[in-house]
This record gives sequence, structure tokens and C-alpha cells, in this order.
Amino acid sequence: MSRVMAPPIGAIGVGHDRLDGREKVTGAACYAADTPVERLAHGVFVAATIPRGRILRIDLALADAAPGVLRIFTHENMPRLRPAPSPPAGQSLMPLQSDRVAYEGQPIALVVAATLEQAQHAASLIAAEYERQPSSVDFRSRLDRAAEASSFFESDTHLGNVDAALAGAPLRLAQRYRTADRHHSPLEPSATLARWENGMLTLDDATQYVWGVRLVVAEALGIPAERVRVRSSYAGGGFGCKGYVWPHQVLAAAAARELDRPLKVVLTRAQTFTSHGYQTASEQFVEIGAQRDGRLLALRNTSVNPTSQFDAYLEYCAIGSRTMYAVPAIETKHRVVHVDRGTPTPMRAPHDGVAMVGLEIAMDELAYAAGVDPLELRLRNYAERDPSTGKPFSSKELRACYRLAAERFGWGRRDPRPGSMRARRQRMGWGMASALMGTFRFPATARVTIEGDGRVLVEAGTQEIGTGVRTIIPQIAADVLGVPVERVRIALGDTTLPETGGTFGSSTTMSVGSAVADAAAKAAAKLTELGSSGPGDYAATLAAAGLTHLSADGAWQPEENGDWSMHTFGAVFAEVRVDEDLPVPRVSRVVGAYSAGRIINPKTARSQIQGGMVWGIGQALLEESPMDPVLGRYLSKNLAGYLVPASADVPELEVLFAEAFDPHASPLGAKGIGELGAVGVGPAIANAVFHATGIRLRDLPIRTEMLLG
Repeated sequence: MSRVMAPPIGAIGVGHDRLDGREKVTGAACYAADTPVERLAHGVFVAATIPRGRILRIDLALADAAPGVLRIFTHENMPRLRPAPSPPAGQSLMPLQSDRVAYEGQPIALVVAATLEQAQHAASLIAAEYERQPSSVDFRSRLDRAAEASSFFESDTHLGNVDAALAGAPLRLAQRYRTADRHHSPLEPSATLARWENGMLTLDDATQYVWGVRLVVAEALGIPAERVRVRSSYAGGGFGCKGYVWPHQVLAAAAARELDRPLKVVLTRAQTFTSHGYQTASEQFVEIGAQRDGRLLALRNTSVNPTSQFDAYLEYCAIGSRTMYAVPAIETKHRVVHVDRGTPTPMRAPHDGVAMVGLEIAMDELAYAAGVDPLELRLRNYAERDPSTGKPFSSKELRACYRLAAERFGWGRRDPRPGSMRARRQRMGWGMASALMGTFRFPATARVTIEGDGRVLVEAGTQEIGTGVRTIIPQIAADVLGVPVERVRIALGDTTLPETGGTFGSSTTMSVGSAVADAAAKAAAKLTELGSSGPGDYAATLAAAGLTHLSADGAWQPEENGDWSMHTFGAVFAEVRVDEDLPVPRVSRVVGAYSAGRIINPKTARSQIQGGMVWGIGQALLEESPMDPVLGRYLSKNLAGYLVPASADVPELEVLFAEAFDPHASPLGAKGIGELGAVGVGPAIANAVFHATGIRLRDLPIRTEMLLG
């Protein structure tokens, strides 16, 4: 049974600076690739240059003779690996196990040498001959082959009679919306350092889930999980690509065992485009039926996304339509097209971040068709309960979000006529969209120790990926124990610590935070039993009892909460300016208000939302990974051709919160925010571009050539 905690006055709710900030800016923080190890060898992949076929021959003669080379692994000499559960394995195809090539960029050899430069040089000397087979990487040319699939959720849902409701609707809309293939591109490429000692494997890994890495690597190598230790003190961004386990992690462990020597493998920037997933493009077909005043009668949303030939990864691009608005008849379908690429993976924000693009541009189109203000249209269709299930929301302050953001943005001054608002020689557009994100929660355990000098140690095997966990978790423990945050430190990112879930799904604050709160409360209770009167005498109490420290273990298991629908919400308003002569759309202002339960640290929370907004700008205007259909490869495996927002692309970003203590989501009353900020920004910008230009664009990213003519 979850224990509801009344929101106390203390460390929670205070905008604390990051406790690990100094370590990061001074270089003291140790990332996986920085781990010092003696006798370290370096591994470099050789990648397939075709998207589909067989390896006929790999010429290793020159590479074998190159200076410093220790071993070259191919499918002919790599030990056999066992299949691993997928997920947390990122894909089911195990590396270097056969001559089959299933995608361009697939590892076909691992060169190990004494130095990185020697390994890189030797890898450049390897030549492969292939039997190339017919391939297809463009899923849009094969939509007639879309197939059913399912993974996280139901693939299809039905509510009411959609056909009848659409047929009788005074207003009808039927359009196709598209999003592009995108890549995570964290500052730190994925890196794994593997070393064996007395039959025990230690992996220092850039991962969002140390426990998942332990499970998959142990399974692949055929050893007990207890013989694998995974550490990840810091990860330089992940955004989903480090959430699962990929070939480089398994190969580093297997090769290090064969060599009996520590081995480090770091992906190149180009390899990050093929070696740890991507966010799929989508085709979204949205049909809406409504009354003449814009009140919804029916909604049908069918989405299709690409996946690999060997896995069926679904991006649930219609999932937002199930919950966002009060509609009596809803139908959603999700399909995949198998292509000759690697397996996709979740990317900030998975599912909802893509799903809300089609739905929210469609709602803007409906607003114009009905002659209703886009904000008023959303208020008219406000869902008081989850329309698909009839369940009440665990908390929802979306009305307050609409009001707060609209007032701050100045939405009431908007002239609804496209092209009517100007700033000198620029056409100015105002657009808005709703945001919705599912709530993911995982079981977690933690340990809190009161030390002899009154300081506090929190231990939990969670990961730090830049979201602020090294500050948030100490705040929670400090709040429960009544001590200053500065007296609390945390040990994390290690499978020898209490087990937690992965750092994904915006779940850490709810899950790990609740377990830490439980452990801290138990520690405080033990001190009270020893005669403590409060935080000021913790050290004296321990000394009087003859103890050097006192520990308590805590745990949290989320309830099924079958009676509640759990989501976070937001309202996003964007201003875009388009020059009259050269129509390059530039975002000049974004205001967002968010309903995400109780906010533990407003400072880091605001930072997270602003980071998500930047992602939304990228989704709307810049980010796309096009492929060469003949070569079957991404055209730009770098940050020169794959464009992400730079400082000049990021305007004033204003974040507001409509707080509500949510006792159903977690004992802390908090919900997740790490991905919510990336939802709704893309369609809000697209809607603003229409308001500025009168040109309705349904494909993201928006490019200048779309606005010419």
C-alpha cells in the first residue's frame, strides 16, 4: 500500500543548485570512457557498407600485420552468444554471429589494439566482399506492406462507432501528417570499458540502465548475473539511446574475456547513427468529425512507422488520440513496415512526442474550419475523464496550464487571420498546442545511512544522465530527515547498490525518490527509538548508543492503480517570425505551462522543460536523418549534416507550473517531467508558421523550400 505524504515545508519545492555542478564544470566527474585502467586495450568496429546481404570474404591480412594489433574478431572467430531478452536488449540480432548483413553500419569486425590510434588504423585496412541482396530502407514506398505489431501497449483501440459518427459529422477533416527519422546525438557517444578478474566481469558503461546491461550481457555470455557488475557514475546524455543494450556493450565484454585484458570500445559519432537505435519517422492519418462549433464527435488515428527486418518496434504515434480530448468515438491503429535498417528505440519524447504532432496540427486545422479560436476549441473538448477508459485522471491541471500560458504569452491579442500580424518586414505567427505524456513508474529500492557526524548517505543503483538526480534525491532525503541538503550525498550507478529501474520514461523522481523517502522515514524512526529528538542531535544519539552509523532500507512498488489514468499535461504557445523575402522560419518566443504533479526542485525542473523545448524546436525546424535509397545509408552521420538547434536558434523560453499534489502517482505527489517539455512544441511551431504565412504544412521538419512559391 502506497503511503501518501503530506507536502512538508523543507528541502522539497526549493530551487537548489545542482550539487554535482562543480564536478562537471571542473572535469572532476568521471565518465565511462575516462575510467583509468592499467593494460587497457582499445576496440574499434568495422561496419558493413551494404544494407542487406552476405559477407563473402573479409581480408584481414594488412590489418593483422599492422602495429599494435592484438586480435581481430569477426563472425568466424567470435564466441557464440546467446539470445538476450528484447528489451532491455536494443535488438534481437546478436553481433558477429553469422555472415548475414541486415543493415548498413552493422558491426562485421572488432579490431583490438594497444592504442586507439593503432586500432583505428588497422580497422581502416580491412576490406570486405559482399553478396548484396535487394534491399529497401524507405518505409513510405511500402505502406501497402504495413503489418500489425505490439510491444508496450495495445496496438489498436476502439471506442464507439467511428464510421457512423464521421458519416454524420457536419465538419470533417482527413489529412496525413509526417515526422522524420531522428537521432539522439548525446554529447557523450556510447562507451563501454570491460575487464575480467577471477571470473567476475566489471563494466564501466555509459548507460541509462545498469541493471539492464547486467541482465543482457550475462544472458548473452551465458554466465550468472551475479558475476557481472555494471557501473555508470555519470552519463553525458542519453535521451533513450543508452536505455537499452546494444552490440558494442556485449562485444566489449566478450572480447575482453577472450583477450584476458581490459578493453574499451567507444562509438564514433558516425557509429552512433547506426549502433544504438533512432526515433522512427511516422505516417499519421488523422480523421476528425465534429459539430459546427468544433465539438468532437469522432477521431480516427492510424500511424505507420519503420522497423528492422528482425524486430517489430512500434512508435505509438496515435496514442495521444486515446486520451487528450473528450470524444465519444475513437479508433487508433498502429502498424509497422519492416525495412533494412537497425532496430529503432525510444527517444525523448517517445510515443507522445511524435503522436501529438499529427493530432495538434489537425486540431488547429479544425479550429480554422469551425471559425473557433484554437485555445477555445481545446477548452470545448476538454476531457474531465480519460475518454478511452472512463477513468478519472490521477491529477490534471491542464485548464490552469491553458490559462497561465495564454495570459503570459498574450494570446488574447492574437489576430486570427493568417498573415495579419507583422513585425517590420517579418510576418509573425502565433500558434499553440497541447502536451500529453504517459506516466511510467518502476519498482525501486534504496538505502539511507546516518553517519556518525550527522551526515547522510543515500545509496541507490539509479543512473545520472544530466537530469539532476544527484540533487533531487538528496533533497528528498533531506526533506524527510529534516537536515540541510548539503549534508546529504548519494552513491549511485552501480549494480552492487540497491536495485532500481532505468533512468527513462521520466520515472526516476517518482520511483527512486519514493524508495528513498521510505528509507529516510525508517531511518528517522530508528533514531527516534534511540531517543533522538530531531535532526539536531542525530550524531549525539548515535554516539550515545555506541553506533558509528545507522542504516535503513526502503522500497517502493507502484500499485496497478487500475482506477486512475495517469498522465502529465501542458500547454505550449509559440511565436514564429518569417522574413518576407527569404522565408526562413525562426522561433522568437515559446511559453509553456505544465501540470506534472508536485515539483521537487523548480530550478532543475525548469531546466528539464527548457531542454525539452529545444528538442521541440529541433523536431519542428531542423532534425531529420534522410537515407540514400540505393546505398541504404544515412546521408549525414555527423553533426554537420544532421542539424540540431544551436544557441542562435533558441529564443526566450518561459516555463510555468500548475502544481497539484498527486497521491496516486507517487507518495511524493510528484510525476515525471524529463520528456514532457519535448511534447507539443513541434506542432505549436507548425501552427504558428501557418498563422504567419497561410501555408499549412503537415510534414516536420519545416524547411525553407516548403514556404517558397
